[in-house]
Amino acid sequence: MVRITDVARRAGVSPSTVSYALSGKRPISAETRRRVEAAALELGYRPHSGAPAHGRPKVLAVAAPLRAGVHIPALMRVTEAVVTAARGSDHDVLLLTHEEGLTRVGESAPADALLVMDIGLQDPRLPLLRSLNRPCVLLGLPADPHGLTCVDLDYRAAGEVCVHHLARLGHRTVALVGSPPEVHLRGAASAHRLVEGFTAAADHHGLASSVHPAESAPAAAHPIADRLLRGHPAPTAVVVHNAPLLEPLITAFQQLGLRIPEDLSITAVCPDDPATVTSVTLPATELGTRAVELLMAQLHGTPVPETTLLTPRLTERASTRHA
Repeated sequence: MVRITDVARRAGVSPSTVSYALSGKRPISAETRRRVEAAALELGYRPHSGAPAHGRPKVLAVAAPLRAGVHIPALMRVTEAVVTAARGSDHDVLLLTHEEGLTRVGESAPADALLVMDIGLQDPRLPLLRSLNRPCVLLGLPADPHGLTCVDLDYRAAGEVCVHHLARLGHRTVALVGSPPEVHLRGAASAHRLVEGFTAAADHHGLASSVHPAESAPAAAHPIADRLLRGHPAPTAVVVHNAPLLEPLITAFQQLGLRIPEDLSITAVCPDDPATVTSVTLPATELGTRAVELLMAQLHGTPVPETTLLTPRLTERASTRHA
């Protein structure tokens, strides 16, 4: 897909100048306008069809398919931040929760820009997203972000931060209770990158480590806890990336006779609400706000970075201690 930056490069001007020349929003010299129009014609560039006409409501579409294993409360926190930031930029939000919603936006839905959530490493939606002739931001980082604009928590670094903390406390055997199996099977980027960071950091520190995808239902907590404690050696610390399972898992360990943190340290990557343990919290407000800022910059023809990763911040609480 030909982008405004391609036209700007060919015409030797800034993307904002291309936007002004083609929209007529600001006075541009005749010569510059001719250069821009010639470059646009040569490259086959067309301003995105979703550009808001005068007097028409301004709309951001949010593609957030409600798939199995998605933690709905976390998704809604990010969506709430998107709505708040969009209203501050005089835009309404169209929420698309069906898989085919993205196709409708690509064809004819009246949206000026698009935010796409729950990104996979090899997401099948990427070819369509690259072909859309309108601003688009992905909340997630695929394996190949080329030609896309992505923003997310740095999940690899989040996994590393948790393990670094546990290694500093002297733990030598750690386990990760991860997202549900179906999340891993569809290649969710956040789950994959967190496992990657967890494993790499454990190897770096010479720790024994294991990864256990787990269902989110409370009934899954006791079997997982029992299986971990039967390991040889059993972990002295557990990282949880499965928010609904966090409290049930702590209860299950306690029912099996372990004290937290005397016998077992617990760390989590989770939203704020269940963060009663040492954790890296999901920065929902920052993610949603930053995504809208990137979309608004694109709408105004301003260049934006291809990838924006938010630095994870670990908050130490009473659930971890020296081994």
